[in-house]
Amino acid sequence: MLDQNVLQKLAAIEARYNQLNELMADPEVATDITQLQAYVKEQNQIGPVVAKYQEYSQVLRGIREAEEMLKESNDADLRELAQMELDELHARIPELDDEIKLLLLPHDPNDEKDVIVEIRAGEGGDEAGLFAADLFRAYSRYAEVKGWKVDVINSNENAAGGFKEVVFEVHGDGAYSRLKYEGGVHRVQRVPATEARGRIHTSTATVAVLPEVEETDVDVRPEDYRVDVFRAGGHGGQGVNTTDSAVRITYKPGTADQMIVTCQDTRSQIKNRERALAVLRSRLYAIEQEKRQKELGSSRIAQVGTGERAEKIRTYNFPQDRITDHRIGQSFSNIPVVLSGDLDRMIDALTVADNAQRMRDVGGE
Repeated sequence: MLDQNVLQKLAAIEARYNQLNELMADPEVATDITQLQAYVKEQNQIGPVVAKYQEYSQVLRGIREAEEMLKESNDADLRELAQMELDELHARIPELDDEIKLLLLPHDPNDEKDVIVEIRAGEGGDEAGLFAADLFRAYSRYAEVKGWKVDVINSNENAAGGFKEVVFEVHGDGAYSRLKYEGGVHRVQRVPATEARGRIHTSTATVAVLPEVEETDVDVRPEDYRVDVFRAGGHGGQGVNTTDSAVRITYKPGTADQMIVTCQDTRSQIKNRERALAVLRSRLYAIEQEKRQKELGSSRIAQVGTGERAEKIRTYNFPQDRITDHRIGQSFSNIPVVLSGDLDRMIDALTVADNAQRMRDVGGE
């Protein structure tokens, strides 16, 4: 059963939900689109909590009614029905407790944001680059299934047709809430196509998943970075290569904290500059969030980070057709399907484990 403090909190949330209904019915609010949208957004956020609280209240009323029937009725059939209903309702209470506690967990403010994903080949030479390309295709196809849009910011191919690095944006509702679990070092074990002796090679790729942030969220002063322009190369095409459209931003040049961001995937120098600054802001935001999480001793499965110092999170073992996520100790089969964009099985399992950890952290158990 929920304690009194939680019940009081739920009652207050329900009262706010009803108040929002009244506010949105006000003719003055109806003509103020900005205010109306703010109220609608707030109500949508608390709506699931209110619905679950109302279901919980209904179950409690049902328990009281069934108990009264058991006390007052002498009819054996009615008493049997009442007892069956009472047993079912009592069994529902623990489930509702957990569902409500989960809904009351602090909302991750980044969940609804678009993301910037950076994939870099790690150990393993050309094979690592091919694996990086596999991951890029998997995320691109997953985004396509979700109805999200993918825009490549920068890419650097290797001789084998893989990627030394690929950086791209994913635009879509809840993109960060799903992709945030992909940040870290991914390891692959397989026989490369170029391996004549059939030996299994181990390679790695690093994935960083960064929430896109507004200019106001991170203070990047013009005096803290240098902008260089140069002629774009690679797959951009001849039109790209004829102008100095590519942009390289060096943050705090000449210092230990120096950070370089390159963007050359559009023909517009202005757009490349905007995208490069967006990546820089997201990286700086992630570094700051990472520091805060360490200070708080956070044990979250999904943590905002640059991925540069991330530990191994997942192994793709091709000979055994097994993907193991080391954070939750769970394995998944059918690697070809997963790399074709079927990521929901793994992401759902990680979401459940992450939420369970969050509930433990706030005393949910």
